[in-house]
Amino acid sequence: MNRAAKQHVLRLAIGTVAMFGFGFALVPLYDVICDLTGLNGRDDGLVTSTATAGEVDTSRQVKIEFVTTVNGGSDWAFAPESPTVTVHPGQASTVVFHATNPNAQQVIAQAVPSVAPWRAAKYLRKTECFCFNNQPFAPNEAKAMPVVFVVDPELPDDVDTLTLSYTWFDVTQTAAADAPATRVN
Repeated sequence: MNRAAKQHVLRLAIGTVAMFGFGFALVPLYDVICDLTGLNGRDDGLVTSTATAGEVDTSRQVKIEFVTTVNGGSDWAFAPESPTVTVHPGQASTVVFHATNPNAQQVIAQAVPSVAPWRAAKYLRKTECFCFNNQPFAPNEAKAMPVVFVVDPELPDDVDTLTLSYTWFDVTQTAAADAPATRVN
């Protein structure tokens, strides 16, 4: 093999290794970008907050829309009691979601939240939410699950509508695999 061919093979090998490495780095890079920018509705303020209602801004109202999706086309019933509420920033509000396990066996479910517009996600502070933990359901069990939240008064003035969406996942197998093994003596 001549020198030019060896250099060409070396460049191809380096390019292949670089593409492979980029593929592995893509998920952590995406997570970092989402955390920094709040893209995709992912933000620490969305996950949990110990903030309580403070000064209520009665000079403006914000419409909160609730959207639910059941992952995988399952026949779960999962919906908010009310599809929208109107709140004043700083006002604590509660919305109840209802879910029903249509299966004849026990199931563990998890709701994954997202907020739109993405730049407003950090202003929606949930103090109580069924999405914080897995939700075990007995066969054919129905539950009412509250979400308590406050819209931060610092929400930009041009944002008058927020959409809080939840995707409902059956995590029974994952939860079982993650559960600590019990020892029998």
